[in-house]
Amino acid sequence: MNSIKKLTASALVIALYIVIMYTTQGFAFGQYQIRIATSLYALSYIYPYLVFPLGLANFLSNTIMGGLGPLDMFGGALAGILTAGTVCYIRKFRLNQWLIALAIIFIPGLIVPIWLSILLKLPYVVLATSLCIGQVLPGISGVILVKQFKRVLSKWDISD
Repeated sequence: MNSIKKLTASALVIALYIVIMYTTQGFAFGQYQIRIATSLYALSYIYPYLVFPLGLANFLSNTIMGGLGPLDMFGGALAGILTAGTVCYIRKFRLNQWLIALAIIFIPGLIVPIWLSILLKLPYVVLATSLCIGQVLPGISGVILVKQFKRVLSKWDISD
């Protein structure tokens, strides 16, 4: 895939992430942060070049909708990059695709509460528990997304 196509696909994924976050912000920022948009991290399994754009998407959504400031914006970007990067390694080492769900659940679920506990003055364990619970649905959705993408792409014969 050439650079223009990668840039275009990256922009579309960033836009999709932000639109999903915007339409689901009612429950994406609650006690159980069910961030459906984080299921898109799974796309880096098929398209590794999306690792940094997905981190940027998290940064932008936290900037537009988060309201907790620079620590949350940059921390969210780092969590997104780490999660999407881990998904890439799952493919690289040919590990079970269901590990994608664990990456999407536990990386944001255990990293984000580090600064949220400081910003919100709430115990880390409480925040980590609620964030991990909220990430279960996006984690499972991410695996299903990858499996469906691979199935469709194999029919088009352009997957890798």
